[in-house]
Formats: sequence, structure tokens, C-alpha cells
Amino acid sequence: MLKTLRRLRPPWPPGYACVCACVLLISWSNTAAAREPKEHGELDATVVAPFRAARGAHVTQARIFVVRFAYPDEGRAHAVHWTLTLSGPGPQGAVQRRWSGMEQVGAGGNSLSLPWDGRADADARARRLPVPDGMYALRLLAVADAGTPQQARVEQQWQIQVRRGGSTAPRVPAFQTGLRHLASLDGQMDYRIVYANLHSQTRHSDGGAALDACHGAQAPQTAPYGPIDAYQYARQHGLDALLTSEHNHMYDGSDGSNSAAVPAAAKALYQTGLAEAAAYTAAHPGFLALYGMEWGVINKGGHLNIFNSEQLLGWERNAHGELLADLETPKGDYAGLYTLMRERGWLGQFNHPAQTGQFLVNGQPLGYTHDGDAAMVLCEVLNTSAFSTNDEETETRRSNYEAACNRALAAGYHVAFSSNQDNHCANWGASYGNRTAVLVASPVAGMPVSRDSFLEALRARRVYATMDKHAQLLLTANGKLMGERFDNHGPLQLATHFSNSAGRQAAAVAILQGVPGGNGSVTELSDQASITITPAPGPHFYYARLTQDDGNLVWSAPVWVNQLP
Repeated sequence: MLKTLRRLRPPWPPGYACVCACVLLISWSNTAAAREPKEHGELDATVVAPFRAARGAHVTQARIFVVRFAYPDEGRAHAVHWTLTLSGPGPQGAVQRRWSGMEQVGAGGNSLSLPWDGRADADARARRLPVPDGMYALRLLAVADAGTPQQARVEQQWQIQVRRGGSTAPRVPAFQTGLRHLASLDGQMDYRIVYANLHSQTRHSDGGAALDACHGAQAPQTAPYGPIDAYQYARQHGLDALLTSEHNHMYDGSDGSNSAAVPAAAKALYQTGLAEAAAYTAAHPGFLALYGMEWGVINKGGHLNIFNSEQLLGWERNAHGELLADLETPKGDYAGLYTLMRERGWLGQFNHPAQTGQFLVNGQPLGYTHDGDAAMVLCEVLNTSAFSTNDEETETRRSNYEAACNRALAAGYHVAFSSNQDNHCANWGASYGNRTAVLVASPVAGMPVSRDSFLEALRARRVYATMDKHAQLLLTANGKLMGERFDNHGPLQLATHFSNSAGRQAAAVAILQGVPGGNGSVTELSDQASITITPAPGPHFYYARLTQDDGNLVWSAPVWVNQLP
């Protein structure tokens, strides 16, 4: 085209230059979009770790760990170096066993079975002895080859139990007998527990495919099922609330940039989603339908959900230079986004956060800003596989992000933990039994939960994350509810309460501590449900993590305590 332009001399045919320029712009835009890494092309690594040895292996405690890798990056295979370590007993325990290797991983994925015989590594001076009873941490680190983004690093951690003898479970007081309502506690008002999935997609972006046809992310706006279908499915499967969080940059109908997109159509689709959520909630008392957006891209900074924006945010433009959104928010500018969110009162969630390469502010991963601290209320501590087709709540591919959420807490963010499913297939909330549990103020028993009261609970961080939809976990500090911030003089009593309506019991409990803004480590303070301490002067945060007797984890929200001299 450029050569053709150079050969022609004025006068050009009428409109020729304009047509050529537009063709060039469209061609350049399509080429740039083709080069842009697609969403959901990042490294995925998970480990399936049986919490207890199978029957028949009681004495040896032998079991098999399964490590799974996938790297959908345009079908190109990557060399992935991985290490799996088993440490314990207890949080300060030594490394007892180590496995490592390198796998060529592509879109199809790889699976490794690693048998463990219940013994420690061989020592040149001693026999390989069985490891002692206790709780052990299984840590997976997987790093892709050079030339890939920083996000091509995955860290996972799970707990397992070695129990040959008659070790006793910790005593954790129950705080209620019912499932749906939390009675007054230490002067608090009544709360209803709302079990939600706060991360999912439909045909408005790259989700919504039928289970028998779902093989990953869908081409945007091509699948058959939209938000109404998702709300109906989630309600029928026992959820109290569902957020359909559509990718903000796919409202042009593209995973890249659609140069022919019409801004009015993109903005209208977002408004349609908001209207459908409001109408479904009004027509189905007892169920809360939420609609929002998943902002950002994995290859340039990471995803976060915005729960309550009435406007579509974006950065893409069509061939005419028109913004394909209501408000422009530059891609990768998290500090600027946080400022806008705080100004508008919008609330957010860090989605499947990584410790490196994501949510950069001044070059720092999960970098802190005061505006971000006000706007970001949740951090996803656990996700099931985004592309699971399981509809029986038995998905084994799950990812743990506690280490990254701890980094956010240590940076100074006041976030509670959430546990979601990131559904892209038509199984909203059904791939596993995990939920984000939200304590919504309920001054009148039986009154339906409103969008405003739900958002108020998120803003107050009255949330716990659970892998078991029957579990309830509560942490108090001197009687103050998890999520609160307060000044304290003298002793501080931290108390954990747990119930499970399906009869599960606690196998282990830990109260963890850290210093907000100190960017240090988060450490275990106690392995008991309750403890009384006198903290050092200054700011602290504390949260509880409980392990059920089936290995499922439950995390309380933190409490933030400023200890006065």
C-alpha cells in the first residue's frame, strides 16, 4: 500500500488518500491485535495433595501427589522448571522431601504422579525414617523458560496431615447451630451469612459455553449463555449471590482490539448486564444477582474485579479513535484506577494474584496506595479451575493464593479473603463447594439481602473464604468482629469460632500475624483457637486459618489492631 501511494502523483482519485489511510490504520490495528498475547494464555500449575493417607496406608502414610501443568500460550510449548517440597511438622519444620524436574508444557498440559512413601529424604548417615505425626506444608514452585512474562511463575501451597497415632484435634468453639443466620455476638447486630461466588463470566465476554462444548475461554460474545442464565443456574444450585464479572476489554466482541467496533454497542451491552442483574434480583427475593467487570489483562498487570461501577471502563479505541467504553482507564495504570475507584466509591477484588509482575505501582508488585487501600476490599485466596466443566462440586484443580494475599496485607492493604470459581463454562458455582461468605447486617430476620447492604458488608470486610459451603468461621479480637480496625490498650484476646452444618470437624487451626505496611513476612502466632497476648506498640493484623478434617481450608478476615503504649 505504501509503495502504491508513492507511485501515484497528485491529483489522487477523490477520497483515495482517506481510504488508504483507513485501510492502513485498520491493518495496523489488526496486526497489533494479532501480536497482543491472548487472555488466559498464562502458565497454570496445580498440585492435588490428599490430605490424609488412604485406607490401608495408615501405617506408612503413603500417598500420591499429582502435579498438573498447562500453558495455552498460542500453542507454543515452554520449558517449565518445577520443584515440590514437603516441610514440617508445623510451620517451622524442615524440608522432609523434595521433587524437581523440567517439563515441556503446552496448551494440552502435562500431569505428573509423584508417589510418597511417608518417609523423609535419605541421609548418608541414617536410615530413611518415617516422618513424625503432624501437619505438613506441600509447596509447588513452577517457573517457565526465559523470554516469558513475569507472570509465568506459579507458587502453590497446601497442607497434608500425617496421623498414625491418636493425635487430638484442636478444640474450636462453635458460635451457632444454624446455617444461614448469625445471632448477636458480644453486642454485635445480627448478620445473615450470604454464600457467594464473586468471579464468573458469561457470553458478554469469554464465558457461557455449554459444558459439553467448553474447552477453555470462548471467543467473546459467541457462547449461548448470558447473565440471566448464570443467575438462574447459580440460584438452582444453592448459591445466595453470583457476580458475573465480564472482561472490560471484550465489550467490542474481541479478545484483541476490534477496529470496527461501535462504542454505543459496547456501552449498551454493559448497561444491559446491569439492568438484567437488577431485574433478576427483584424477581427472585432471597437471591442477589450482581453484574460488574474484570478489569485489566493478565499479560500487562493482572485482573481485578470492580463490583459496583455503573460505567464501563476501558482503553481500546476503534479505527476512528473512538473510546469503546464510558470512561478511559489506561491499561496497566493501577494507581490511576485506584484513584478513580476511590473517588466514585467503587469496590474491588484482587483476582488470582501473583507475587510477581502483577498490580504494579512504581514497579512494585501489589504496590500500595492510599486510594487502592480504600477501594480494594477483597483478595482471592483460592480459585477453582477457570475452565472446569465439573458440575458436581468435585473439581480437583484448585489454586491457592494465600502467599500473594499476605503480600498485599503486609504492603498495607486492608483486604479480606475471598474464594471463587472464575467460571467460564456454564457451571456457575457448581465446580466445587467453595464460596465467599459475606456477613450482611440483618436487623430484620427474613428480609432479603439488598445490593447496598451486601456492598456495605464488603466495605466493612465482614467476609470469610471457605472451600466448604457448609463451613462458618469467625474471628474476634476483644469481642470486635473480623474486618474491624481499632486501637487497643493492654491485653488482646483473639478467639476463633467454627461450625460446619455437614458435620466436619477441625483438624488444625492457626492464628497468623503480620505488620501492615511493613512489607515483611506473615507468621503463625498460635496453633490454638484462642490466645491472649499483649502486642508490641504499633500496627498489627491477625487472621485465622482453619483446616477441616477433610483438608478443606477456611480463612477468616483479618482484624487490624493499633496497639497503644
